Amino acid sequence: MIEYVFIAGAAAGTGWLMRRKHRRRVAAGPAVGIPCMARRPAGSGRWRSGRVYADPGAARWVPGRGETVVLTGGRATGVRAPSVKEGISINPGSRIVTCAYEGGDMEIAVMPLDLRELLAAVPQAAPDAAGPPGPEGAP
Repeated sequence: MIEYVFIAGAAAGTGWLMRRKHRRRVAAGPAVGIPCMARRPAGSGRWRSGRVYADPGAARWVPGRGETVVLTGGRATGVRAPSVKEGISINPGSRIVTCAYEGGDMEIAVMPLDLRELLAAVPQAAPDAAGPPGPEGAP
């Protein structure tokens, strides 16, 4: 009988702590920035967690550890779903945006609900005016 009282008390205490932590998060408001995983250069390296901030002038990626990467002149050159191998390291439901900027290129993985916000921070590159090449002899 004592064991049941102890278990019930522990469950009530745990619930109280979790509710208190949840209330503090709600009172603090939403976190600033877009949560993401990124790797650079694109196609190699480790996926590192961080946030993309849409500052006036240029977006920046701030990793959990390490130096901030300013995406000066950044343009999104492609959007794709992760491969099976990448899905092991990052959330397989995310979308990967390949970005080219003055310092090189990088891939940023975000959840689909955050994709529109990321593309607003790092605009898409304009397609070539000439378009894709046609068959030979075509005007």
